[in-house]
Order: sequence, then structure tokens, then C-alpha cells
Amino acid sequence: MTRIDRARCRLKAHPLALDAALAAGVLGCMVAGSFVDPHGEHGVTWGVRTPDPLSIVLMALGAAALVFRRRAPLTVLALTGAVSLIECVTGDPRAPVAMSAVIALYTVASTTDRPTTWRAGLLTMTVLTGAAMLAGPLPWYAQENLAIFAWTGIGATAGDAVRSRRAVVQAIRERAERAERTREEEARRRVAEERLRIARDLHDVVAHHIALVNVQAGVAAHVMDKRPDQAKEALAHVREASRSALNELRATVGLLRQSGDPEAPTEPAPGLDRLDELAGTFRSAGLPVEVARADQGTTLPAAVGLAAYRVIQEALTNVRKHAGPEAKAEVSVVRVGPNIEITVLDDGAGPDDRPPGDEGGGHGLLGMRERVSALGGFLTTGPRFGGGFRVHAILPVKARTAAPGEPGGPGRPGGPGEPGETV
Repeated sequence: MTRIDRARCRLKAHPLALDAALAAGVLGCMVAGSFVDPHGEHGVTWGVRTPDPLSIVLMALGAAALVFRRRAPLTVLALTGAVSLIECVTGDPRAPVAMSAVIALYTVASTTDRPTTWRAGLLTMTVLTGAAMLAGPLPWYAQENLAIFAWTGIGATAGDAVRSRRAVVQAIRERAERAERTREEEARRRVAEERLRIARDLHDVVAHHIALVNVQAGVAAHVMDKRPDQAKEALAHVREASRSALNELRATVGLLRQSGDPEAPTEPAPGLDRLDELAGTFRSAGLPVEVARADQGTTLPAAVGLAAYRVIQEALTNVRKHAGPEAKAEVSVVRVGPNIEITVLDDGAGPDDRPPGDEGGGHGLLGMRERVSALGGFLTTGPRFGGGFRVHAILPVKARTAAPGEPGGPGRPGGPGEPGETV
């Protein structure tokens, strides 16, 4: 920080002292100007005339009022205008008492609004100039009378310009601060969204494959002694499921470890074109799955296809985990107008007659709901009449982001965060 900056900071910290110094300087200028005759024989001459006592008193009163110009600008303008008016009418009109009124008018213009500046400026200019022209001892066209009009106008204009510049600088500063806050909030929002996306993907991958590994490992342990061939087949499924889980985890961790922009994936994101393969993995784990499709070969955007795939994957995983060993699942994919509807049904009651996903503390249904809501669709889940569970998702064929208050958005049925529907 330079000396000028330090001095400016000290002056801003003590405004009353600054105004007192300004008042002393204005008083000195007024007193010095009262000794000057601008119309002397040799031009401007010094010491030819002396101010009368009344002029000195009026100059002192006007300067003293300027000490409080920041605290009460309009009051100070009224006081300095009054002493200037008295000087114009009764004293020597060539004594520069009006200088204090000019400074006060500048303060009003720089600290108030423009309408106030116009009213105060016109009133001060009219009263002082009119009094000097009509009631003063000099002719109305005298240079001193016109100088009052000019200097009051300059004071009001300069103060308004300073106020406008301060407003512009303040607006620029506020805009910069708002932009900085917006950037920080946007960065935090993107980080939170990315964390949710990664957590959701990891949950989908791990929950699906680990559920299959758990089921097949249980089968292998059950038939190891009596049917070793079936146990080997179950262990082969365990190996395949664990290899798939490791590959997907390795790909996800690889993306997280990249310092720059992620490279394009070497394998397309899963979609409904891999629905039969997904159903086959569950059939090999002992869950009968029937698939019915009536989507007329609809080509879905990658985001919609991935969301549909993950919804079906999570729903079938929940059936495998919670619906019991005798449960069966049905998957239907139907094109209805501009939407694609996904329905997963099962007929199992689950342990202790609880519907799948009613344990609480998990994130499966919440993750499904977030995926669907992010695309502008909505998801409904709940137990079926007579037993079983139902997952129904409606996704727009053309992906879009759901706004707050829209179906599937926050605050509407099917939006994220409804209680009692997490796995």
C-alpha cells in the first residue's frame, strides 16, 4: 500500500477531521478573496480593499457549518445559503461568502438523489442570484452576480457527476461480487451433482453384481456335496459377475483419477438393447424373468436408455434380494406417445411379508428416482394388491431436465426425496 493509499484510508476513518480541515481551507480562501479587487487599475490587485466585520462574521459562520456537511447536508446548505443571502443583500457583494454555499450544494448533490439535487440546486441558484441582482448594491448585470449563478451551477453539476460515478463503481463492484458468488455456487453445485452421479453409478454396479455373487455363492455352498456339477456352474457365474463388477469399478475409478478431461469410453453405455443380456444374468441366478416389449424399435437417447437400463437392473436386483426364492419377475417396455414406460412386477412377498425395498437405509429406489427425475420423467413404486411389488417409470423419449414443480421434479409426486421408498 502506497503513502497516498494509507493517507486516504486515514482520512476516511476520520471524516469529521477531514471536513474541519476543508472548512478551514474554505475560510482561508474566502478571507483571502475578500482582500482582492478584480477591477483595479492594474488588473487584479491585492490589499486594495478590506472586508467589513459583518462579512467576516458571515464567512466564519458559513465555514463553520461545513464541518457538519456529511451529517446534515440539507441543513448545512440552508445555513450557508442564508449567510450568503445576507451578504448579497446587506454586506459587500464582492465578499466570496457564497463559496460555502457552493461547497454545501456540492455535498447535497453528491450524497442524495438527482431529484433532490435539481430542487436544491435550482432553489439555491434562483434565490442567491435573484437577491444579488434585485436587492444588492451592484447593477444586476455585474460580474459578481453572474459569478454566483455560475458557481452554484458548477457545484451542483460536479456533485451529481461524483454521485453518478460512485453509483457506477458500486454497481460494477456488486456485479463482480455477485458473479464470483455465482461461480462458486455453480462449482459447488456441479461438484455435488457429480458426487451424486458417481455414488449412484457405483451403487447400481456394486448392488447388482454383489447380489448375483451372493445368490450364486449360496447355491454353490448348498449343492457342493451332492451336485458338484451344479456347484461348478454356480461358481462360474460368481466368477463372471465378480469380473464384470471389477471391470466397471476399474473404469469408474479410472475416470476419477484422470487429471484432465475424461477420454471417450471404449464401450457404449448400457441401454435397452442389452435388456435380454441383463435378464439372462438374473435367470442364471435363479430368478425367472419374463420380458415383454412394445416399443416398436424406438431409438432412445443415450441418457434415457441408460436410465431405463439402470431402473430395470435395480428393480430386478431388489426382487432377487428381497422377494424370496420363489418369486418371479415381469419386465415390460412400452412406447406410449412421446414417452417410454418401464414396468417391473414381481409376485413375491419377501421376508416377513415386507415388500422389496422397505428396509430403509439404502439408496436404490432413491437413485432410480433421481435418474428418472433428472430426465423430466417420474417414478412410482409400491406394493401390489395381493402381494408383490411394482416399479413403474415414465421416461420422455427426448430427454429433458425437469424443472421444479413439473412431474418428477422437486416438490411433485414422483420427485426425489419421498420418505419410505429407499432400498
